[in-house]
Amino acid sequence: MQFEHLEVHPRHGPSLYLDQWQLAPLQSWVILGGNGSGKSALARLLCNDLPIAKGQLHDRPPRVHWLSLENQQALYERELYRDETDFTDHLDPGTSVRELLEEIRPWNDEHQRLVDLLKLAPLLNRGYRLLSSGEGRKVMLARAVLDAPDLLLLDEPFEGLDRQARLDLIEVLGDLAAQGQWLMMLIGQRQDVPAWASHLALLDRGRLVLQGDAASVLNHPDWTAALELSARQSIDLPERQSEFQLPDWPGDKPLVELSNGRVEYATGVQFEGLNWRLQPGEHTQIHGPNGCGKSTLLNLISGDHPQCYANDLTVFGYRRGRGESIWDIKKHLGLVSGHLHRDYRVAGNALTAVVSGLTDSIGVYRDTGAHEAQLAHQWLDLLGLGDKAGEAFKRLSTGEQRLVLIARALIKQPPLLILDEPTQGLDDVNRFRVLAAVERILDAGPTTLLFVSHREDEQPALIQRHLRFSANTEPSALFQVAIE
Repeated sequence: MQFEHLEVHPRHGPSLYLDQWQLAPLQSWVILGGNGSGKSALARLLCNDLPIAKGQLHDRPPRVHWLSLENQQALYERELYRDETDFTDHLDPGTSVRELLEEIRPWNDEHQRLVDLLKLAPLLNRGYRLLSSGEGRKVMLARAVLDAPDLLLLDEPFEGLDRQARLDLIEVLGDLAAQGQWLMMLIGQRQDVPAWASHLALLDRGRLVLQGDAASVLNHPDWTAALELSARQSIDLPERQSEFQLPDWPGDKPLVELSNGRVEYATGVQFEGLNWRLQPGEHTQIHGPNGCGKSTLLNLISGDHPQCYANDLTVFGYRRGRGESIWDIKKHLGLVSGHLHRDYRVAGNALTAVVSGLTDSIGVYRDTGAHEAQLAHQWLDLLGLGDKAGEAFKRLSTGEQRLVLIARALIKQPPLLILDEPTQGLDDVNRFRVLAAVERILDAGPTTLLFVSHREDEQPALIQRHLRFSANTEPSALFQVAIE
């Protein structure tokens, strides 16, 4: 495949300019670039979804399978559309993982090989909507491999995966490359470059800045210097909003208290017997494999899980299910999660999405004033999206959408900040911006952090306690929780 003086001009996002670039099928390429660098335009070009404005592309692979966060969202929305729970007397689990794999081709030995490699056996009879984001990523990869494309295009394939799943995926992709599968990965973070990558290219603002063998590009001073410059940037926070704080909250009174916490589904008990208190200022990181219950616990706290009312759970002094309003809880919360991202599907621009953090809604349904708009502009500027305020949220790239939702969570600088895989889909520079802003918030005032990340390089220095989910040796529940 060869690009010659090629130009592509998508309606949304940066134009793409590729002068002279040649790729061979036996080369495993990794394309490294920040949010808005042109990676999505390249993927759409390779999938023949964008017309070429100028230049030529020779020997484009006839069948390209693009595995991306957007594809995963599309499958989730398809399953959401088919959900018949409201018309039945039971939960509709949707299409099972086995059925999703059989949509690609009838079951054969290749299915079983991928099930074994990706450790999908426990998920085969579960509905796709009930999977964690990491589990869903593995299912999407299995579907992509079963499709047997000429070029397998992997867009941020490691996002949402726990450490072991990440290592398993690296091994699987290495095996595929060794077996002759033509691979191209699009990523935003240097540490995600696998050891088996033979070639690497750097995209910046739609232009191919560097390209060649992986080692030389990774160590190129231009890329290293850009990251070092970003790391030296200071973070000046907008004013903290007093109306969303907890005035005169005693330092010894827990923000969250859960007694004998238990969550059960039709497939069994996820965890039980969890006794835990979150004290003010006790920044806590939650660890565990995909599907263990990390997001479930956070959703219990935020009120976004129906079993919060079946538990002995107190949040901000309110015992759940005793007549409190859900807004009494959400008023003091800031939340970023994969579930919020995939469910944020209303019309509106980036600015209104950030403002919706003040109204605790998906979208804005009442008039907001100039102060709220100015505050949202400040947060967009802080996260590098000042020029995106008027753009439709749905038309932003996945990474830009995630930054907007992070600004939405931070705008209140709330007493409790819940960040569930917040940097998913972000490049190195934007990941630094987000984590630096969070640390400044924790330094500057009475905000307590609940944090989930599978990345080993994301361990905030201010973390004081750890909740660790691990496989349970007892048959009563799938996972147990240790508090450190």
